[in-house]
Amino acid sequence: MAIKLYQRVAAEFTKLISVGSLRAGDRLPSIRELAQSRSLSPTTVLHSYEILVANGWIEARPRSGYYVARRRKPSAILHDAKSPESGSDGATRVEVSDLVFTILEASRSRDVIPLGSAFPSPVQFPWSRLARFLGSSARHIDPWSTVASLPPGSLDLRRQIARRYLRRGTTVDVEEIVVTAGALEALSLSLQSVARAGDTIAIESPAFYGCLQAVERLRLNVVEIPTDPFTGIDLEALAKALTTRPIKACWLMTTLHHPTGATAAPEKKREIVRLLAAHDVPLIEDDAYGDLQFTPTIASKAFDKKGLVLHCGSFSKCLAPGYRLGWVAAGRYTQEVARRKIEASLATSLPIQQCIAQMLQRGGYESHLAGLRRGLAQQQAAAMDAIQRYFPAGMRVSRPAGGYFLWIECPAAVDSLELHRMALESGISIAPGPMFSARRQFWNCLRLNYGHPWTAVMDRAIRRLGEILKRF
Repeated sequence: MAIKLYQRVAAEFTKLISVGSLRAGDRLPSIRELAQSRSLSPTTVLHSYEILVANGWIEARPRSGYYVARRRKPSAILHDAKSPESGSDGATRVEVSDLVFTILEASRSRDVIPLGSAFPSPVQFPWSRLARFLGSSARHIDPWSTVASLPPGSLDLRRQIARRYLRRGTTVDVEEIVVTAGALEALSLSLQSVARAGDTIAIESPAFYGCLQAVERLRLNVVEIPTDPFTGIDLEALAKALTTRPIKACWLMTTLHHPTGATAAPEKKREIVRLLAAHDVPLIEDDAYGDLQFTPTIASKAFDKKGLVLHCGSFSKCLAPGYRLGWVAAGRYTQEVARRKIEASLATSLPIQQCIAQMLQRGGYESHLAGLRRGLAQQQAAAMDAIQRYFPAGMRVSRPAGGYFLWIECPAAVDSLELHRMALESGISIAPGPMFSARRQFWNCLRLNYGHPWTAVMDRAIRRLGEILKRF
């Protein structure tokens, strides 16, 4: 069989590294640079780099690019039949970052139709109003407030966040709210506050890749709990894990789960909190999409009586992308989270905190949310209609009650990583299933983003994906 072009490129880099022409820590050309200099397609370069990453020759670094690995080791092997290593208690050791970075790198170009993006379209947010409030907060800032707003954060903002909890049927004390640089920092600080390297935590399966990366960075092990795209986490499996494994914490998205979009019923959320409280196991509740529910429902935090729920939220997905502002209502762990926030980044930008506080107080946040939700509901309907028209039979598609993701289970013959590569050749990104699993499952699944205004271009992209799917 003739060697393929991407294999030839990978072999050339392998030789350069083997003979020392490229040394540990050297930066490789970006995907775009190499594609232009060698007259290759970006997909060919991406596939070459995936092979090099899979075989441990290079590594992907977030927001930086690809570098020669400091020591060669197998990591994130894309088509390896073996599962990742397990600890002595049967929990899984997480090694997913290389795979995630490789796929995200391919989705960043504005020339690619962003069905694989993790973000909604930025044109749907009130940038001019935010700019006015940001300018006002910067001009009228009290110099001493830069000290007063150190963790847990701006009191004005925390009061506004506490009021928003009341709108969703939850009472949260202002004193347990810690402001962070986005939900991901809130989640990471929460995880550091309740678990240590070598501990085991329970997560959903599939799971948000940011959760997997945080677990990998902190050298934790995971027990994956099956999660249905329509009803959420399997309670029986969770109960069994709590009685048979040394679980130190649980990280769940019970509202608009990423990637499936599932929202657990209030009764189920109550039972999750009760079950964890019976074992004195803290719950890190990732609620980054809570304000994007078409019909808002109560959070699991509402059922917390023992201070065991660390509820993490964000304004990045619903109001201010790029402002990187989130929070955690940390219960009994508030002091520990605040201390770790100081150690990690000292504080969150005060002008941004004050800007968002003003927006919540008098900037029409509720009217903005109502419009955003209407738009997302219309875009979801358009995406579902296109999938029904163009995709082959045998697909199982989630229909979430909010957010902007669809989770699609394809027939077993579909390889979503191969679909990802083929789609990129047509200028379309998708998010393949294995990036949402510590054990690299869900090969026949994919996540699609409908968070962008639905146009003829988006419709044609779904049609093209349907044509590619028919090849499997």
